[in-house]
Amino acid sequence: MAFKILIMGLSGAGKTTLAKNVVNAFREYQCTATWLNADEIRELTNNWDFTNEGRILQAHTLRRMADDAPTDIVVADFIAPLPEQRSIFNPDFIVWVDTVNKSKYEDTDQCFQAPAYCDYYISEHSDNHAENILMTLFEKNE
Repeated sequence: MAFKILIMGLSGAGKTTLAKNVVNAFREYQCTATWLNADEIRELTNNWDFTNEGRILQAHTLRRMADDAPTDIVVADFIAPLPEQRSIFNPDFIVWVDTVNKSKYEDTDQCFQAPAYCDYYISEHSDNHAENILMTLFEKNE
């Protein structure tokens, strides 16, 4: 089973850009990596339900896809506003991208609950985050 990394935070925080950079960084280290972008998965599964039930279904879908990935690493970027979603996805490593105070989705902003714990916290944009995340992971797993 792949090592699962969740990159979470509000819409517009920079999750997708960071996820792409993290996946590319892993590949530079010769690790196989799968990238699961929540918007692309919603389009693939035609799940545009943003009720609590729809969000839970999305978390289950992402977990199933991550668990079935044939790679060493899975990087999933999705808002994951609820602790229940994060628990369902069951990441091995959480990156919280906390660079915006509100998004274009008021309903998401209202239900978003900050994680009680994260492995890597981002409060401002930087080109170094992907490499720093890898270094943090390598140090934790030595």
